[in-house]
Amino acid sequence: MSVLLEARELVKHYGAVHALRGASFSVDAGEVVALIGDNGAGKSTLVRHLSGVEQPESGQILLNGEPITLGSPTDARVQGIETVYQDLAIAPELDPAANLFLGREIRRKGLLGALGMLDNGAMREKAKVEFDRLGVSLQSMSTPIGSLSGGQRQSIAVARAVAWASKVVFMDEPTAALGVVQRERVLDVIKRVRDTGIGVVLISHNMPEVLSVADRVEVLRLGRRVAEFRAADATIEDLVGAMTGALGDGEAA
Repeated sequence: MSVLLEARELVKHYGAVHALRGASFSVDAGEVVALIGDNGAGKSTLVRHLSGVEQPESGQILLNGEPITLGSPTDARVQGIETVYQDLAIAPELDPAANLFLGREIRRKGLLGALGMLDNGAMREKAKVEFDRLGVSLQSMSTPIGSLSGGQRQSIAVARAVAWASKVVFMDEPTAALGVVQRERVLDVIKRVRDTGIGVVLISHNMPEVLSVADRVEVLRLGRRVAEFRAADATIEDLVGAMTGALGDGEAA
């Protein structure tokens, strides 16, 4: 594996609040990295910087070892970086294919396309390929997504990000409010995404889930990275100790 996306010593203030105090982070190609920390640790701020929503006051962001500037989420998408937000950002009245191509619709060829008519058949065909690739099982491609289960909606949101990402996918609490079966389905999709060679960043408060799906864990506390673990060698006690400071900064880094 090679370092794909990296943050070095990012600093961000909101007035008197020091959200990032020299925060660093990295994700390799073809790995799942869990980003954890208590509320206020800086996780959301760091992800907003790495997905182009905000810009740091100082520090560097590197992609494939080269410094880049992410001035907007569009810049991040151009670089192959996609985000699955906790609210999914789906259109419940549209079918799965239409959601997959939301904002990237395929138009029909010729005059009809020039008039704005969409090629629904082509979008459904390509969507099915993406869903099959990630093991997302749907009974119908024409059912409005709002009528599907929570796990299916989450899986479709993940598939949409993966369909357009070539480098990294950020997933913010992707199993929140899901049942056991639905959660396992989404975790399986995450592993499949990793196996395509994409770097996956999982933001989660669920420690057993983190250890079950992540290859590596990075811990933020008070706006900086305080520990890194190989998930296979870590325990929940290790993670909680790093999050709370009981472990001691740097002991697992």
